Amino acid sequence: MVDQQALAALRESKFGRLTVGQLMEKDVQFGFKDQKAGVLANLMMEGFGSVPIVDRMNRLIGIVSEFDLLKAVRKGQHLNEVPAGDVMTSHPISLTQDTNILTAIDVLQNNHLIRAPVVDASGKLVGIIARSDILRGYLQTISS
Repeated sequence: MVDQQALAALRESKFGRLTVGQLMEKDVQFGFKDQKAGVLANLMMEGFGSVPIVDRMNRLIGIVSEFDLLKAVRKGQHLNEVPAGDVMTSHPISLTQDTNILTAIDVLQNNHLIRAPVVDASGKLVGIIARSDILRGYLQTISS
């Protein structure tokens, strides 16, 4: 059961008024659909759990996650041969910089996402936000 008073207080709190743009990572590793999936797998081994895929105008067209790569491996595809465009999830769920952080939490939870790309009004990739970014923002607001 949701405590409506507590929820209202959360919406009015410093944390509840934050936006995705305030907490997102702006320096995003991204790839192109013609890159080999193995290159993206190596990025993931460096700590990037998913890699947004953009077109030549930096517009978001897909995302490659560890799950996508494992699915390709399980199908017998060799990651150093298959292009990212063949394994990516097209039209991924994304957020905008002005999305309220509580809405972002709902989107991540409802879609079982660890992170989501952030785009501007024209669909260009401008950042990425992860659950850990949101938790960090929460902890910073309650300690200040």
